[in-house]
Amino acid sequence: MRIIWRITKKTFKYKWVLLLAYLSVFGVTVFSLLVPRLLGDAIDSVLTAPDRGHLLLLAGGILGLSIARGIAAYGQQYLGESIGQWVAYDLRNEFYDHLQRMSFAFHDKEQTGNLMSKATADVESVRMFIQAGLIRAVYMLILFLGVGAAIFLLNWKLALLSLLFAPYVVWSTARVTIRLRREWLAVQNEMGRMTTILQENLSGQRVVKAFAADEHERGKFRDSATKVSDHSYTAAIHQASNTSLVTLYHMGATVLILWAGGRQVLAGELTAGGLAQFIFYLGIMAQPVRMSSWIINTYSRAVSSGQRLFATLDAASPVREKPDATVLPRLKGHVKFEDVSFSYDAISPVLKGINLEAKPAQVIALVGAPGSGKSTLAHLLPRFYDVTSGHVTVDGIDVRDTTLQSLRANIGAVQQDVFLFTTTIRDNIAYGKTDATQEEVERAAKIAQLHDFIMTLPEGYDTWVGERGITLSGGQRQRLAIARTVLLDPPILILDDSTSSVDTETEHLIRAALVDVMKGRTTFVIAHRLSTVKNADVIVVLKDGEIIQQGSHQELVGVPGPYSEIYELQLRPQDALAAGVNAVNGRNGALAAGRHAGRGGRQA
Repeated sequence: MRIIWRITKKTFKYKWVLLLAYLSVFGVTVFSLLVPRLLGDAIDSVLTAPDRGHLLLLAGGILGLSIARGIAAYGQQYLGESIGQWVAYDLRNEFYDHLQRMSFAFHDKEQTGNLMSKATADVESVRMFIQAGLIRAVYMLILFLGVGAAIFLLNWKLALLSLLFAPYVVWSTARVTIRLRREWLAVQNEMGRMTTILQENLSGQRVVKAFAADEHERGKFRDSATKVSDHSYTAAIHQASNTSLVTLYHMGATVLILWAGGRQVLAGELTAGGLAQFIFYLGIMAQPVRMSSWIINTYSRAVSSGQRLFATLDAASPVREKPDATVLPRLKGHVKFEDVSFSYDAISPVLKGINLEAKPAQVIALVGAPGSGKSTLAHLLPRFYDVTSGHVTVDGIDVRDTTLQSLRANIGAVQQDVFLFTTTIRDNIAYGKTDATQEEVERAAKIAQLHDFIMTLPEGYDTWVGERGITLSGGQRQRLAIARTVLLDPPILILDDSTSSVDTETEHLIRAALVDVMKGRTTFVIAHRLSTVKNADVIVVLKDGEIIQQGSHQELVGVPGPYSEIYELQLRPQDALAAGVNAVNGRNGALAAGRHAGRGGRQA
C-alpha cells in the first residue's frame, strides 16, 4: 500500500481536476442507479394500468438519464485520462532529472536498458493505474455499493441469495492479486534485461559482426523475450481465470434470482417490475464485478512498476551538493590534492595518500600502467566521484563546498571514450555553449585541427554525424571532442588520453595546437605515450594508486625507475633515430655547401 499511496499523492497536484473527475464518477453512478427504477415502474405500469402519458414520461426520464449518464461518463474518462497523462509526464521528468543528478558511481552499477525500461514501460503502468485504479476503481466501488444498497432496499431476501458465493470470489480475487503482483514484477524486471540486451546489441553491432556472434546475440534476446512472454502469459492466465470465476458467479446468481424471484412473483410477494428491477441491478453489478479483474491487474502492475521506479528515485547520489554551496567565479587554476584516498567500495582502494599540487598555468602529466589510477585521480577534480578521505581544493576552496555547476563550468574535460550526439557537427562542438557564434565554433575546430576536414564535407558544419559519431573516424571524433572542450574556454583542462585514437601525424598537429590552448590554463594530461607528456612542467608516475615518482622529464629520465624504463622503451629509440637523421642532414648540408664552394672557386 505504501507504493500505491506514493503514486496517489502525485495526483494531488491536480486536486481540482481530480475532484471534478470524482464528481463525474458520482454523477455516472447516480444516473445508472435511477434507470432500473424507472424501467421497473414502466413494466408495472404496463401490466397493471397502462397509461400512455405516464409511459411517455417514464421513457423521457430514461432517455434524459441516459444522456446525462453519457455526459458524466465522458467527463470521467476525459478527466481521468488527463490526470494520468499529467502524472506520467511529471514522473518521467522527475525520473530523468534524478538521473542527471546522479554521479558516475550510480551509473557504473546501473544498466542503461533497465533505466530506459523504467522510464517508459514502468511509467506507462503507473499511468494506466491512475486512470483505471484511482478513477475507474472508485466508480466501480461506488456503483457496487450503490447497487448493493438498492437491491437490499428492494428485496433483502433476494439480495442475500445473490451474495451467496461472494466470500469465495473475494478470497479467490485476493489470491490472484498476490500472484499477479509477483508475475508483473518478474515481467518488468525481465523487460529491463531485454531492453539492455537490445540496447547493447544495437550499440555494439560492429563488434557483433566482427566476431560473427549474431546467433549468440539472437539466443540471448530470444531467451529474455521468452521469459517476458512466459511471465506475461502466466499473468494473463491468472487474470482470465479470475474473470471467468466472476462471470460464473454472476450467471449463477442471476439464475438463483430468477428462480427465487419468480416464486415470489407467483406468490404475490414481489411485482414483475420489482423482479425486473432486481435483474437490471444485477446486470449493472456485473460491470464492476467483471472489471474487478482488470482493475486488480492494473493495481498489481502499478505496485511492481512503482517499486522499480521509486527504488531509483530514492537512490541517493554519492556526490551531493551542500545547501550552502559556494558558487565559484572563474578560477585561477590552483589545484591541490591533499592526502587523497579513494575507493569504489570498502574493500579495494584505488588511490592511497595522494599529495599533488598544480599551480596556475602548469601542465601536470599523469603517467602509469592501465589501472594505476590516472583517470580516477582526474575524475575527483570535477567531482565525478568524491574522495574517500583527504581534500581536493581549487584556489584554496574544497570542491565539496562548491556548486557542481560552477565547479564543472571551470573544468573542461576530454574523455578517453568520446561520446558524440546524433546531431550536426556544429551542435556537437557547441554542446557546452549552445549560444556560441559560428566564428567561435570554427576557431575551436581550427585549434583541434578539424576545420579543414569539415570544410570538405558537402554540408560543412551542418553535416549530421551518426549515432555516437559512427560516421566519423576515431581521430575525427577525438578532435571534435577537443574542439568542444576548447570552446568552453575553461581555466582548468583535463585531457584523458586525448590523442589515443589518432595517428602520429595528427597527434603532432593536435599537440602543436594545444600548446596555445594550454597557455594560462592548469592542464592535467593523462597519456600512455611519453611523447605527449615529456614537455609537461610536472610528470607524476602512478602505480597501484600511489605516486612513486614526480618531477620534470629531465629530472626523471636520469633516475632509475619506472619512468626511465618507459623512456628507454618508447622515446630513446625515437630520439636516437631523430639524432641520426639530424646528423645525416648535417653531413649532407656540409657536403652540399662544399660542392657549392668548389663550383664558386672554379667559376672565379
